[in-house]
Amino acid sequence: MAPPPSREPDRRDDQSCAALRHLPSHVRFWGLALLLLWLDLWSKSWAFGTLKPDVPLTIFPGMLEFRRSLNDGAVFGSFSGFVDVFIFASLFALLFVFYLFACSQRTQRGLHVALALILAGAVGNLYDRAYIVADVARIVDDAGRARSLIGVVVSDPSEEMIRIGDWPDGRDPHTFAPHEIRLRRQGVVRDFIKFLPRFPAWVPRLGGRETWPWVFNVADAALVCGVGILLITCWTDRRHRES
Repeated sequence: MAPPPSREPDRRDDQSCAALRHLPSHVRFWGLALLLLWLDLWSKSWAFGTLKPDVPLTIFPGMLEFRRSLNDGAVFGSFSGFVDVFIFASLFALLFVFYLFACSQRTQRGLHVALALILAGAVGNLYDRAYIVADVARIVDDAGRARSLIGVVVSDPSEEMIRIGDWPDGRDPHTFAPHEIRLRRQGVVRDFIKFLPRFPAWVPRLGGRETWPWVFNVADAALVCGVGILLITCWTDRRHRES
């Protein structure tokens, strides 16, 4: 009686091994996330410890400069004032990232890179919202236009006027009457990267305007790139399954 044919190990089974049981997947995911998180927190600390509040540092003339800016909103300054919502959303995003990594396969390297970028960006800005606290003043001018001033209240409670200086030391304060502003104290995000290119004058409706009007940080860039790679990865994986 002939012996039964030996069964060679199926490489597809090996490739489909979950990333949770695959050390290189952990190194790729956690290593990149920790590196970007360190870069984000270090760069924010450097920018706010080195740059003066109103003096930008030119990196490439007409292209890139570093300038200090505090953001009380979400990515690129959107949805100003909803800090509690942002913290909750960041925590939910972290749980979702961990879930996706736990359900992923060792061969999904692009997915691991995308999740690492999202993790680093979410944690970097979450740290700021939890530990970087400033006074945020909502100011409405005579034309009814509102703007935010973020700094530190340096006036004495007995004074009739309110003085708000630069964060974090209160230098160069601006003075306001109490009825002109609404104050709240909350966590803010440190931004410092500013792109300078403008649209050519011949572009309809956009000529002369900034191509990227927001000031941002490494965490913002990591989040946007991570989401973009995640969408591309999901689309290519779906096309691969359908083919």
